[in-house]
Amino acid sequence: MADKKAYLKIDGLDETIELPVLAGTMGPDVVDVRGLTAQGLFTYDPGFMSTASCESQITYIDGDKGVLLHRGYPIDQLAEHSDYMEVCYLLMYGELPNAEQKADFIATVKKHTMVHEQLSFFYRGFRRDAHPMAIMCGVVGALSAFYHDSLDINDPTHREIAAFRLISKMPTLAAMCYKYSTGQPFMFPRNDLNYAENFLHMMFATPCEEYKPNPVFSKAMDRIFLLHADHEQNASTSTVRLAGSSGANPFACIASGIAALWGPAHGGANEAVLSMLEEIGDESRIPEFIDRAKDKDDPFRLMGFGHRVYKNFDPRAKVMKQTCDEVLSQLGKQDDPLLKIAKRLEQIAIEDPYFAERKLYPNVDFYSGIILKAIGIPTNMFTVIFALSRTIGWIAHWHEHHSSPNRIGRPRQLYTGATQRDYPKK
Repeated sequence: MADKKAYLKIDGLDETIELPVLAGTMGPDVVDVRGLTAQGLFTYDPGFMSTASCESQITYIDGDKGVLLHRGYPIDQLAEHSDYMEVCYLLMYGELPNAEQKADFIATVKKHTMVHEQLSFFYRGFRRDAHPMAIMCGVVGALSAFYHDSLDINDPTHREIAAFRLISKMPTLAAMCYKYSTGQPFMFPRNDLNYAENFLHMMFATPCEEYKPNPVFSKAMDRIFLLHADHEQNASTSTVRLAGSSGANPFACIASGIAALWGPAHGGANEAVLSMLEEIGDESRIPEFIDRAKDKDDPFRLMGFGHRVYKNFDPRAKVMKQTCDEVLSQLGKQDDPLLKIAKRLEQIAIEDPYFAERKLYPNVDFYSGIILKAIGIPTNMFTVIFALSRTIGWIAHWHEHHSSPNRIGRPRQLYTGATQRDYPKK
């Protein structure tokens, strides 16, 4: 794994420092700089854009080629042939389940969908207009106070139980956020429904009438869950792994991931896309906003285009676009103004050399907000649904971290403050 070597020569040091070069199964080689501390040196990489913080077998991204693999399987194949529960199993255990394994996995998830009744009192402590992500940070972190029988992170069985509890209860907690904001009663989960159907039931059902989830909406919801399940070492996943390295309980670690995801630079892009389309308002105004996007002195930016990692098409975006068409067709809204603006905007941006040269292609967030709005989910719930979807990825990385020898994360710094000085005498 370390057949190659890198050599570092530094002015003032007589010796040339030899560093191993590690090769993964895919992707660029990695220079192992751990030996630099013995020389009194650290590397400097703000934002960790050139630093591999861990070794992982879960997800691989090739941003230049627009490739996203979960355990080796391309995301477009998973979206076409699989479903969210199967992808959850794949991320957790490393292989696709057979029919019996999948049935057992789903049955176990359904057994854990209820939450402790006293958790409802936590919601009543928040204002009705509190942001749902603020509530999610609090209630997910509080789960350790109710499910403290399986918090030994060194016990694989305890880790598995915690994983099931989180995957199962996140839809329930998310739907409770929405119900609390509307003043409607919380709806208990129904184990006769699948994962996506059950979430929609808990969101939109009421005790006074029967609710039947629309199969097109359920499929779209499952796809949104699947396409957001994991995305390698992003900000929230890295936060979960770093929190986990301290030995923190799994519920606290996932709460830290939710807090990181809440940042507008991370999890709020689909909400921003919807706001942008509403601001444009009409197809006739698209050229005006295209010109503004090109003007470096104008603060306007095309939301939903480009990605920190992908320098090509986001492979998830094509699937999301198809799903968007299916949902709006079901609703008879093929001529939806926002969709027409989105499609025309996409066409112009792709054909314009300015955006093509900068590889600013539509990403997964470009259409997901339109889908969620069409289903009836308010914009302040968009990031909550992202957190719900990403929980399996966070859990898989947290479990992977604890399944092998590990140390507490401790980034270093380039100190640029004052040198040592004496306190002034009075």
